[in-house]
Amino acid sequence: MPQLDTSTWFITILSMVITLFFVFQLKVSKHSFPENPELKPATASKPTTPWEEKWTKIYFPLSLLLQ
Repeated sequence: MPQLDTSTWFITILSMVITLFFVFQLKVSKHSFPENPELKPATASKPTTPWEEKWTKIYFPLSLLLQ
């Protein structure tokens, strides 16, 4: 039974890794990134809801019987 010739595996794997590196570099270089990203100021704005402006009371049905 003949043995598997592994003498060319190193150069094959090395060339594949180098090729993948160059392909990745080309894809990244074609992507446009923002030149100067700026942080947006974090302002905590409270949402205005109508039930926060007036006082409301919740009446339970059982508490109405005690009056």
